[in-house]
Amino acid sequence: MKIAFIGLGNMGGGMAANLVKAGHEVRAFDLSEDALKSAKDSGCDTFTAAKDAVGGVEAVVSMLPNGQIVKSVYENDVIGHAPDGAVLLDCSTIDVATAREVISAAEEAGYDMVDAPVSGGIAAAAGGTLTFMVGGTDKAFDRAKPILEAMGKAVIHAGDAGNGQAAKICNNMLLAIQMIGTCEAFGMAEKLGLDPQTFYDISSVSSGQCWSMTSYCPVPGVGPKSPADNEYKGGFATALMLKDLKLAMEAAQTADAGTPLGQHAKELYEKFADEHGSLDFSAIGRSL
Repeated sequence: MKIAFIGLGNMGGGMAANLVKAGHEVRAFDLSEDALKSAKDSGCDTFTAAKDAVGGVEAVVSMLPNGQIVKSVYENDVIGHAPDGAVLLDCSTIDVATAREVISAAEEAGYDMVDAPVSGGIAAAAGGTLTFMVGGTDKAFDRAKPILEAMGKAVIHAGDAGNGQAAKICNNMLLAIQMIGTCEAFGMAEKLGLDPQTFYDISSVSSGQCWSMTSYCPVPGVGPKSPADNEYKGGFATALMLKDLKLAMEAAQTADAGTPLGQHAKELYEKFADEHGSLDFSAIGRSL
């Protein structure tokens, strides 16, 4: 399949490379010359204009920083420029309202389109083990699924347009709350004289166990290897977690949903991100 890929950052570069590995012809675009060079080295054909990249393709995949950029790229460079009948997949994490607006515009122009944000981080993007949460019609999902399966381990249909974004921000709000709680528990255990490894051995097989404890432990040298073992470098940056928490709080306000812990998590990450935005989000324990 001939696929255009727009947005070749830390996530998109690995995703595009996995599409090439799966046998697809990938036409890649990014504003960064370094990103384009990496994509070329991975086997992609590269373009300096998005409109050129989408010419003659059967699908367009995008991985972009925010909703404003997503809306601009689709309005100006994809809709009306990609061939009729191409399926469009936006894998960015953006606000629900913009996702639905862009998909509505694409559908009015005759395209099938899904929002398909991801979970898994940079390593999963490179390794092809992402989880995709997909919003869109049954038809659009069925067309998008084989493309997404080339980049991930799980592809889940979340429902109508925008529901992929809803699932992503709800999940990451929960993760932020969970990580803060895990860090608090380790901090208190240590102050009470309990060895971190001993606390891990107990809690990881007790009712307090959770993903932040057993798969992504925020304490160096405890549990499986995680960014904590690399001075909190790599992984999922605090700045990105804060972005998702802001999206979650905007959505909560729109939906009139009560999220007091989500709001508090956002406030804690805002303070921490002022000086530590590039560190992995599990480093939040340093501020507690």
